[in-house]
Amino acid sequence: MSISKESELIGMKKISEVVGTTLKLMREYAQVGMSTKELDEYGGEILKSFGAKSAPNETYDFPGYACISVNNEVAHGIPSERKILKEGDLINIDVSAELDGYWSDNGGSFVLGKDIYNYQPLVDASRDILKKAIYNIKGGVKIADIGQLIEKEAKKSGFKVIKNLAGHGVGRSLHEKPENILNYRVKTNRERFRKNTTVAIETFISTKSTLALESNDGWTLVGNNGGFVTQHEQTILITDKEPVILTESNGIWE
Repeated sequence: MSISKESELIGMKKISEVVGTTLKLMREYAQVGMSTKELDEYGGEILKSFGAKSAPNETYDFPGYACISVNNEVAHGIPSERKILKEGDLINIDVSAELDGYWSDNGGSFVLGKDIYNYQPLVDASRDILKKAIYNIKGGVKIADIGQLIEKEAKKSGFKVIKNLAGHGVGRSLHEKPENILNYRVKTNRERFRKNTTVAIETFISTKSTLALESNDGWTLVGNNGGFVTQHEQTILITDKEPVILTESNGIWE
């Protein structure tokens, strides 16, 4: 959305702090032996305590408050009592919500407990690439150039990017224009980031796959060539200098 008055900025800051705090607390709460359903219920209670509503639940009737994807799941994992977290699992939590007519979105991947399967380099790449991409964004920068940066940095780290998942505008709804802030360069895309707009920038860094495919449950996405994928996401306000990280309360760069 385009921010044109102080009240809009206040509204976006408020909901962004809510989703960021929820993500941070959920990450800290996750432990071996817990079901993803229990973790999701915990996140749902946090959102409710702030008076916020889960965006995927409200918008798409998603069967959970947050998307919790484990190991080979790329995104949109459904919280389940049958899915029990184990030592060394690669977990992604994506939290988006609405409060007072404003929407914000953030996410992050992490390793639970000891990194016994060596997922941490993939996690670090996703997190670091997102930071580099975001700090190269300002009004007038081509969206395609940021996509090129993300893919270039992924390749430099020995990884690939998922090409059919993307960041997006956010603010008055969960998904707004620009709708395809992709992790690679599309030469024909001449669209530029606009000053004073809010967008959700996210990385999808992969070991093997380049596409995310829907599984039989109609929600969970998996990679077309297997392997593992990490995602990190921040909602930002674009300026003509450094962007404002609205969801910084999630602590994904700490």
